[in-house]
Amino acid sequence: MTDPTIDAVTSALTSVPGLTALVLGGSRARGTAGPGSDYDLGLYYAPQAPLDVVALQAALEPLVDIAGEAQVTRLGEWGPWINGGGWLSIGGRKVDLLYRDLGRVGDVIADCRAGRVSMDYQPGHPHGFCSAIWMGEVALCRPLFDRGEAVAALKQLTTPYPEALRQALIARFRWEVRFAIEIAATAIARGDQTHIAGSAYRALACVAQVLFAANRRYLINEKGALAETETLPVRIHGVVEDASAIWSAIGARDFATALDRLRTVAAALEAAVARSALQSL
Repeated sequence: MTDPTIDAVTSALTSVPGLTALVLGGSRARGTAGPGSDYDLGLYYAPQAPLDVVALQAALEPLVDIAGEAQVTRLGEWGPWINGGGWLSIGGRKVDLLYRDLGRVGDVIADCRAGRVSMDYQPGHPHGFCSAIWMGEVALCRPLFDRGEAVAALKQLTTPYPEALRQALIARFRWEVRFAIEIAATAIARGDQTHIAGSAYRALACVAQVLFAANRRYLINEKGALAETETLPVRIHGVVEDASAIWSAIGARDFATALDRLRTVAAALEAAVARSALQSL
């Protein structure tokens, strides 16, 4: 079934200089979108022939709901990991654009396949930006056009899920779950609710990272990730209920109860990882 928003944007951007590939990402690419879901579009370009953002803006201008609102950034304006893009409204729908440098994406995929990942501070990503997100974006996206099959070639490197990446992500985030809990415990005597809440968030975000990796699934957005883990084969039963109880206890300033519940989640994670290791044998 065709989508008029996707069709209009694809047609408008086909001739933009420097745009090597346009892909659909997010929930619409995964088939989990609701009727009001945003459109997430990735714009891939070769570093030796960068995307012409002036031409891009001109191509988008006839599509946006409000004249003059086709504002897009310069390359790199949003930092090394988000890069740049734009937030648009087209046909009453939110359309988010993100730039991706094919050279850097290829390098990151090579690193991930070798078990090398990084985690960087990034506004909009409370847990940080994990470099493996770029590999996951390629794995899960649906190309709308792909000159020279540049994205298709990268896609071939994302399946099967690399064992080195699985092990690296589990090793990186597994230890932090209990570390974050114990750091939070040091703040109980001060009654530092904000610090305890922040540590609890990090612990739960790490739980999601570990469970996705244990299941050989790419985690590309921490929003909704913990809930999604309950649909995976290797999971912690009732983890969303656990998280809700943890937040309620923190809100009520019952910090000891919150951290005890979080320790229960950490123990369940260890058991889940052990099960996944046995299944890998």
